Amino acid sequence: AKPKEDPNAARYVYEFKQPDFFVYFIHIEHDDAGRGQIRFERRSDTEQITEPFELSAAALARVRAHWEALGFLDSQANYQGERTYPSMGQTRLTMRRGGRERTAEFNYSQDEHAQGLANEYRKASEQSVLVFELEIARESQPLETPKLINKLDSLIQRDYLSDRLQLLPLIRELTEDERVPLVGRNHATRILKKLEKQEK
Repeated sequence: AKPKEDPNAARYVYEFKQPDFFVYFIHIEHDDAGRGQIRFERRSDTEQITEPFELSAAALARVRAHWEALGFLDSQANYQGERTYPSMGQTRLTMRRGGRERTAEFNYSQDEHAQGLANEYRKASEQSVLVFELEIARESQPLETPKLINKLDSLIQRDYLSDRLQLLPLIRELTEDERVPLVGRNHATRILKKLEKQEK
């Protein structure tokens, strides 16, 4: 039997929509431990994809700090900045706890913690979608993996991943997976060496 959910336990929801993006819809829901699900829609798919989701301890600490600084459930603040940037897409944040729920929407915020949350979740979704794409490519389209490993490197350089060190086990697998073309394995090895240096 599935254990009953604690009605006082918090649930955190992030949703993002931008119809012009390749990944045009993202929905993340997680618990206090940073575990939950991500759902997303891409232009290349006919249906929504659902995958397990987990924030690393470091990312969870940053996310939790932003939620707490906002005092989200007790606040009535409007986080929308003075200007809107439709090209950046629409962010919706929801928190539920003990029968209470609050949702806030904004396109761009001048509140550092609201925008900080949006940025953290965007990075977490980029990381989750990339992991999904790499797993699919390894299974059924190995020739696509070098391109995705290039994308991984680019996201690392732009600091656009939730927690690059969370990806170390996957990158190690890529260096040894003979389905991955040699050029991809070599690139993964270079990325791995760079990250392992940073970890020390």
